[in-house]
Formats: sequence, structure tokens, C-alpha cells
Amino acid sequence: MAFESLTDKLQNVFKNLRSKGRLTEQDVKAALKEVKMALLEADVNFKVVKQFIKAVEERAIGQDVMNGLNPGQMVIKIVNEEMVALMGSETTELKLQPGKAVTVILMCGLQGAGKTTATAKIAGKLKQKGKKPLLVACDVYRPAAIEQLQINGKKQQVDVFAMGTNVKPLDIAKSALGYAEKNGHNVVILDTAGRLHVDEDMMTELIEIKQGITIHQSLLVVDAMTGQDAVNVAKEFDERVGIDGVVLSKMDGDTRGGAALSVKAVTGKPILFVGMGEKLSDLEEFHPDRMASRILGMGDVLTLIEKAQANLEIDEDKEKEMASRMKKGKFDFNDYLESMKQMRNMGGLSSILGMLGGNMADLDGMVSEKQMAQMEAIVLSMTPAERSNPKLLNPSRKHRIARGAGVDIAQVNRFVKQFEQSQKMMKQFGGMGKRGRGMFGALGGMGKGRFPF
Repeated sequence: MAFESLTDKLQNVFKNLRSKGRLTEQDVKAALKEVKMALLEADVNFKVVKQFIKAVEERAIGQDVMNGLNPGQMVIKIVNEEMVALMGSETTELKLQPGKAVTVILMCGLQGAGKTTATAKIAGKLKQKGKKPLLVACDVYRPAAIEQLQINGKKQQVDVFAMGTNVKPLDIAKSALGYAEKNGHNVVILDTAGRLHVDEDMMTELIEIKQGITIHQSLLVVDAMTGQDAVNVAKEFDERVGIDGVVLSKMDGDTRGGAALSVKAVTGKPILFVGMGEKLSDLEEFHPDRMASRILGMGDVLTLIEKAQANLEIDEDKEKEMASRMKKGKFDFNDYLESMKQMRNMGGLSSILGMLGGNMADLDGMVSEKQMAQMEAIVLSMTPAERSNPKLLNPSRKHRIARGAGVDIAQVNRFVKQFEQSQKMMKQFGGMGKRGRGMFGALGGMGKGRFPF
């Protein structure tokens, strides 16, 4: 999970601060020294860390904080606010041309950063917002890149314009603009060639494209897992070609957080999107406040709810039917299977608990993906009647289910008992607003923080 190591270290620092009734200047300095080390280990730019710690210290060592009712909490609040400021304070959106005018977006980045995938992901986002994007294959050096763009475009149900590998990228871009105007496309996204490292040929090609046609937004895709190197790449691209924003890919991997925390401060360019998985839907708009909250272990419920809304593929009638059952405490095993599916679509249990933050995040690790699969196997070993009516589960039926799922009978008994407790919890949450229920349904097998295995 992204930022896991950094979050754990910061949580320990904050725990010590909260445990103190009063804070001395030395307490604050000692805590900030640990924060500094944690940020440096997360590969955050040294100058950025130095400025960040100085800003926090100046605000934290003051009469209002030191003599306040809850000084530890005040220091944490200051750290949170300064971290948000570090990453850009406000969410930056793609600047699109008004009305029916065509917006041209140039995508650039090093080979292997996930540029082609990010290009298709952004096209999908724009399509959801009512735009008609056109993907353009300008990487004439790798036939595989053209094929990948075409495959991803088909998955996103977005048109792809390609002219093969024997045409100059600028000529392809010009032809694509003509095609877009004839066919009603209002966003043209150019997927350009990457290299293994920054070189003159790549920069020259990008400059030629920018000089040959009007580019409204230049986005750089960088691999978040490369940490400080990603920031250095962003700085060089901006100085040589000029960029308007950054897309951080692979944020779901073992990233230490350095790129997310450094890129805005070093380059002055905002992060627009973050890639949170391999699926074409796994792209999130970058919200500095939400990201700071995740890094500090405070959760990100807003993004979790948005994911639930985006992934809850049920119609109005089914929505009302589920709401009615939940209110009556009749959440059955069919609903449980649906919830498991939704949870996977939202990134899995680990991702959900991380977004909930606080004590819920501590539950991560108490149940593994293998154990979740065992729970699902138990439900799938039931007959349709048993899934719809859990009261049918007598001892002989449970033994049959245990054999079918390849688990011990005691595991089935614990799971069923836990599920009954979950039904009571679902009844309490049954009156929640539209689409909010999907999140709690996905967590339905947890009960009171205890798991069946």
C-alpha cells in the first residue's frame, strides 16, 4: 500500500505527541526531528523537507499552541495543513477549451512510466464527463505502443487515430486534428514516444510538436515508485519542453511518497492525476488535502465514497430493494457476494481500510486475501436457497458447505455467526443515502472489527 512505511512512522510520532498533556519546545523539536527523518527516508527532496520542517516549527512553537487545551493535536493539525500546502493546496483540473473548441493534450514521459496506459485512463475520465476524446498514436518507434493504445482505446470505447510507424509524429498530430474536427471529437490526446532516459532526440521531437500545432495542456507521466528521480525528470522536462501538470503513475505500488510530496514544491507544477492500479478505471484526480490525510493515517472517506459511487453498478429498482432489505436486517449471502465484487472494484480490503483511516486502518493485516477468498468459497458452496435464506443452514448443510469450500466446519460456524452480527449492523446503516450503502455492504463481513477466521 502506498505510503505505508511513512504513515506508520508518522503515526508513531503523533501517538507520542498525543500522550503528553503539555508540550515543551524540546518535545516539539524532538517530534519534528523524527518527522524529518521519516520524510527523508520516504525520498522527499532534502530542500523541501528542510523548508517544511521550518514552516511547521515556526507555527508549532507558539504560545497559542503550547498553552492550548490539546497541544499535541494542534501540532498534528499544523503538520497536516503544511503538507497540504506543500502539495498544492487546491485540486487542479485539466483546462479544457470552452464550447465545441478542440482541446489538444500532449502526453509525455520516459519509457516504462505508464504513459500509454495513463493516456487511455484520462480519455476514459473525460468521456465520463461528456467529452468525446480521440487518442492519437504518436509513438512511431514502438509498434507495441500503438497496439497497446488501440487495445486500451477499445476497452474505453474511445476512438484511436494511428498512421503506423513510417510517418513523423508532427504529421500524425496534424492529421489527427483534421480527423477530430470532421468527426466531432472535442479533445485530442497525443501519446508521444518515451525513452529509457531523458535525451536530445525525445526533447527535440516534443518541441517540434509544440511548435507545429497548438497544445493546450502538456502532461508529464512519471513513475511514483522512482521517488526523487521522478521529481528530477519532471524538473528537466519542464525546463526543456514546458509542462502544465504531472500524472503520478503506480501510486498503488511500494511508493515511499517522495514524488507526491516533492514535485509541486520543486517544479511549481501541480499533480493532476494519480494512477492507483492497473485497471483503466484506476485513475484518481489528485486532491492535496485528501492525499495529506492518507499519508498522515487519517483516512480518505471522500475518495472511498466516490469509488463506491463509480463502481456500484446496480439499477434504481435493485437499489431500493437492497435498501429495504438492509433496513429490515435481511442482508443475505447474495448481497454479500455482490459486496465482495464491489470491494474488489474499489481496490480491495487493504485499500478501503487505508481510506477509512484511524482504528479501521489497524484492521489491515488481520485478514488476508486468502482468508477473504475462503469466505467467498463458503458462500459459493451454498445452494441458491441457502444464500437467500441463511436460516436454512442446519448442521448437516454446514458440513456439506465446509467440504465444498475446503475448510473446517468450525470456520463455517464462525463465519455464519459473524454474518448474523453483520446483518444487525447493516440494519443500523440501512437508512443511509443513495450509493453510500455499497461501501458498508463491502465491509459487511467484518462485523465489529472481528473476522470469521
